[in-house]
Amino acid sequence: MSQGRKAAERLVNKVVLITGASAGIGAATALEYLDASNAKAKLILVARRLAKLETLKADLLKQFPDAQIHIAELDVTQTETIKPFLEGLPEDFKDIDILINNAGKALGTDLVGDIEIDDIKGMMDTNVIALINMTQAVLPIFKKKNSGDIVNIGSVAGRDAYPTGSIYCASKFAVKAFTDSLRKELISSKIRVILIAPGVVETDFSVVRFKGDTDRAASIYQDISPLEAEDVADLIVYSTSRRSNTVIADALIFPTTQGSPFHIYHGNSK
Repeated sequence: MSQGRKAAERLVNKVVLITGASAGIGAATALEYLDASNAKAKLILVARRLAKLETLKADLLKQFPDAQIHIAELDVTQTETIKPFLEGLPEDFKDIDILINNAGKALGTDLVGDIEIDDIKGMMDTNVIALINMTQAVLPIFKKKNSGDIVNIGSVAGRDAYPTGSIYCASKFAVKAFTDSLRKELISSKIRVILIAPGVVETDFSVVRFKGDTDRAASIYQDISPLEAEDVADLIVYSTSRRSNTVIADALIFPTTQGSPFHIYHGNSK
């Protein structure tokens, strides 16, 4: 039996919850799960932008008419809404098997001393606090059946800090530390804890970081060949479709033109 067919069989009837699913890596991951499972995986797609989720769901159903997809507006930084959301899921989607903590963002490039408090709070609340709270809310489901995958989306910036990215880098270092600690806490279980750390990926990430300045965002990708969201999605699905005793614990993925985050953000890809 081919590896692709084995992977597809391992994903049959798996319930996959993806945060930040309305665009970028989240949306690409939703598509990849349906493609890899022959539309047999069940998707829970959440994000702040319900209209984009509705469009995504319609697009996915055009390609996979029999797919089971549940969408919901959910701001993961509103931590008090997470448990009620999980409790209110339709019965067919309650028994989550895979959690993809994808929601995250960078805001601004100010130097320390000039960083806006709202930007600090926005990054820490989304990248760290929400990720931890979502994990804590879903983990009892996994512990009850002694199985499940937790996939946290980190960053190259969580390994190699760079100027003008102090808060974003700190948040991604925190994600790595949390992920490593959790993996060790669960070592006696069959729950897998996976960290995927992308480098530069061409999505709306930079537009958000530069607060709508599309020209500045586009300049990040000049003279380089960045990853696409699909590249990261492929690794996420690969990691969660291995044999149950196999953990892709910690994976870096970045374009060949990137040696570190500093190279890209400061226009030096050499």
